[in-house]
Amino acid sequence: MQVTPNGASRLLRCGQSDRCRECGNRIEWYHRSDRRPVRLHPHELPTAQVPVAWRWHVSSGVANPAGDGSSWCRLPHAAVCPARDTPPPLPELAGLRRSLAVRSRRLIDTGTFTPAPASPDSPPSRPAVCRPARPIVQLLYVRYLAARPVDEILCVAQTRRRHRCTSPLLTSDAPAGTWKLMPTTAADGQLALPADVMAVYDLSRLPYAEQLRWRAQRCPQHATTPTAADLAVADFELFDPIRHHTHIHTRLPAPARRPGPAGRARQAARP
Repeated sequence: MQVTPNGASRLLRCGQSDRCRECGNRIEWYHRSDRRPVRLHPHELPTAQVPVAWRWHVSSGVANPAGDGSSWCRLPHAAVCPARDTPPPLPELAGLRRSLAVRSRRLIDTGTFTPAPASPDSPPSRPAVCRPARPIVQLLYVRYLAARPVDEILCVAQTRRRHRCTSPLLTSDAPAGTWKLMPTTAADGQLALPADVMAVYDLSRLPYAEQLRWRAQRCPQHATTPTAADLAVADFELFDPIRHHTHIHTRLPAPARRPGPAGRARQAARP
């Protein structure tokens, strides 16, 4: 078992329970040997029911993309996620996917789960706003890929009622980062991609303590409370321009513009 060295709660880094943001079903987070996270189905399945390319096993708290020779194996959640369009090839997995779909519908009907829209429609009277769903963040001289938009990254600390804190990292009373266009290069010395620049939310000019707060994913209140437990793993993943090329944006996010004097006059004249 691997334990987070910087977490006050000694949060286990493997087998952490969570829910899929797309379908609401239970998943378990594990780390691979290269420290990359992977979402696995919470239960083992017979090896004969899982294709060879989808077999995983967990050894010493590390997920490995292969079978271990036993009659049971783990399965990535993406292979049976009912929110995905591609159905599994085997009928056994198709039945599991149908049962997960029924559970997702039950969670939605009872109001327990609200699926995240894949591509929300913008109002026809407003232009589309460039807002990366998974932004690239630079802090402590390292680039990370966030799991959600900057203003939606929540604190991972535990409150006094033993619930996860719902405060965002980006608050009005704390210094914020700056969106910049930076060269599309990797920290490992890889060559640049065809896109010369990419949009990065730069936090490197913030004080060192603020960058540590963002890396630990804690709100300003829990950043000064080291004894508060961690209830989730930080949403930051080391950025790689080859693997994460679909998340590279070549222009800065476009915030909604405020109407000028003429626009405000027209709005005031409307009934």
